[in-house]
Amino acid sequence: MAVIEHALLPVRPGSEADFEAAFAEARPLIAASPGFLGIEIRRPIGTGAPYLLLARWRSVEDHRIGFRQSDRYRQWRALLHPFYDPVPEVSYFGDEL
Repeated sequence: MAVIEHALLPVRPGSEADFEAAFAEARPLIAASPGFLGIEIRRPIGTGAPYLLLARWRSVEDHRIGFRQSDRYRQWRALLHPFYDPVPEVSYFGDEL
């Protein structure tokens, strides 16, 4: 079973291009994580709307423990979190119906 991580990323208006460049730099950090299966970031349609993040993990623990407690996550956070207002909330989803 794969787990889907879902987050709406509230990027500060006017910093979208810089966020997208930072995300391109950060992508290899998450991709190197054990249990990581893939990621999508979708641009908003409309000014001020959040970006959509969908990441696939083998398990919630692979994300919460394997990635979030790693040095890679500290680098990820340093690159991306300055763009958020507020910090995004993460949800997890299981099997398809």
